[in-house]
Amino acid sequence: MAQRQRPVSGATTPLRWASRSRWPPGLGLAALAAVAGLGLGSLGALLWQARGVHPAALWQEPWLAAVLRFTLWQATLSTLLAVGLAVPVALALARRPRFPGRGLLLRAMELSLVLPTLIGLFGLVAVHGRRGWAAPLWEGLVGSESGYLYGLSGIVLAHVFYNLPLAARLMLQALETAPAAHWRLASQLGLTRATIWRTLEWPRLAPLLPRLAALIFTLCFTSFAIVMTLGGGPRSSTLEVALYQALKFDHDLALAALLALTQLTICLSLWLLALSRGGAPSLVVGSVALPTGGRWRRRDALGLSRLTDAVWLTALAALLLPPLAAVVLAGLAGLPELPRQASLWAAAARSLVMALGAAAGALTLALSLLAGSRWLKARRHGAAALLMEGGGQLILVIPALVLGTGLFLLLRPTLGSGWQGYGLVVLVNAFMALPFAMQVVRGALPGLSAPEERLADQFGIRGRVRLRWLVWPRLRRPLALALAYAMTLSLGDFSVIALFGSPSAPTLPMLLYQQLGGYRWQGAAATALLLLALVVLVFVLLGLLTRRPPRYPWNRFAREERHARVP
Repeated sequence: MAQRQRPVSGATTPLRWASRSRWPPGLGLAALAAVAGLGLGSLGALLWQARGVHPAALWQEPWLAAVLRFTLWQATLSTLLAVGLAVPVALALARRPRFPGRGLLLRAMELSLVLPTLIGLFGLVAVHGRRGWAAPLWEGLVGSESGYLYGLSGIVLAHVFYNLPLAARLMLQALETAPAAHWRLASQLGLTRATIWRTLEWPRLAPLLPRLAALIFTLCFTSFAIVMTLGGGPRSSTLEVALYQALKFDHDLALAALLALTQLTICLSLWLLALSRGGAPSLVVGSVALPTGGRWRRRDALGLSRLTDAVWLTALAALLLPPLAAVVLAGLAGLPELPRQASLWAAAARSLVMALGAAAGALTLALSLLAGSRWLKARRHGAAALLMEGGGQLILVIPALVLGTGLFLLLRPTLGSGWQGYGLVVLVNAFMALPFAMQVVRGALPGLSAPEERLADQFGIRGRVRLRWLVWPRLRRPLALALAYAMTLSLGDFSVIALFGSPSAPTLPMLLYQQLGGYRWQGAAATALLLLALVVLVFVLLGLLTRRPPRYPWNRFAREERHARVP
């Protein structure tokens, strides 16, 4: 009988090797303590400051009651439109895997997650403003000046512009996970469109909808730059804007704490309801390959579906592409203004430094939490691992301005101006980008399979050699993508920088807001184009730097030398 071969001397099993190292649980506990300490400390400061304000003021005070009603109404309406319209758009994209411009449309949809808010607002104003591209069409149809971009209609339009592509892209990602054998069987059985929806499409979308709706509602509920730019007056004020005004202009800390706690209570209640239902959607979109061709065809893609799908896809392109094109064209026209803007390059450098710091902090926290969670899972501590990994997602229910308000109240006696305020902005942006970084890195962190780890242990491959040759190739691209997401989210931040930043030393989003408010259209166009170029450049450069090099470069050099010697 064959005997089981003993491991090579000095080799250990993966579990024993993992149990020796105290770095993963230590780093995970430190990161969890930092996240929990930041959140609980901010919450405690809010509770302490709001102890003298009665919650009944929210509905007894007419102005506060109107602000709360408008905030709930615009967020609910925006969520219903974004999620409801995303369903037919995602179905149309799934039914049409190949059509001219599909790749461009998908890339434009993916930009909705990382596109800075003020860039999208600049494009929307250029297209839908009173003197925008669509103004002559509106005046010809309605007979009056186009003013729909300001007030409730403009806020909802901007929210749909940002959140409908995100929702549709995540739904499409869920639909394309269905095995090809299911569609082949549906084609062979001749299932109708209603049956395909009931048996194949709806089961893929139903688990996604609760948390996706909660995510979009939270984004719309805590929207700041969109309401500040397109609100049109006090009648369109939201809790986020009222909180900013109470803290920045009125210096009413008790009212700011009450508004922040109201936001936190509503968002947390909604997320607790969503967590009890449905599956967890990924916050980032992955690259989904085109489905492989076959002899089977989807029956629901024939007939009237061709016309309806074309209408939905044309409407999506009309919503997304003109504002992006307007940013590029207006920016090119504003390029002559670049040499005259001395503050532009200083703002760009300031934004890049702060974005890099926030991204590094978010990535460090994400790796620490995920490594600690993996270590606990290996030791069969499932509940502790879930708590550690879920700690990074709790930031989703705390709006950035709420977190910043709590930290401001907590550090107010010692918080100065200048670099201390910008350091606080970097800290808040790092924590706000943490869930997105964890989503990207989570799939790649498990790394080696059990047989690969056993083989590496038997050969004594440990330490830096193991990290360099076995772990790093699997983590290189996800880490670069997570860094790019975190940097672009920090580059486009406006709410936190508006609270703690200095107008004399602005970042690019603050400078763009100042230029739009001062009607400096050419300068704003150049700033918007530069900010958009930086976002694209971050993704391109990080993708190039982490591109897989040739496995055996010396073979290529040897072949080139042999060919060079041939007469």
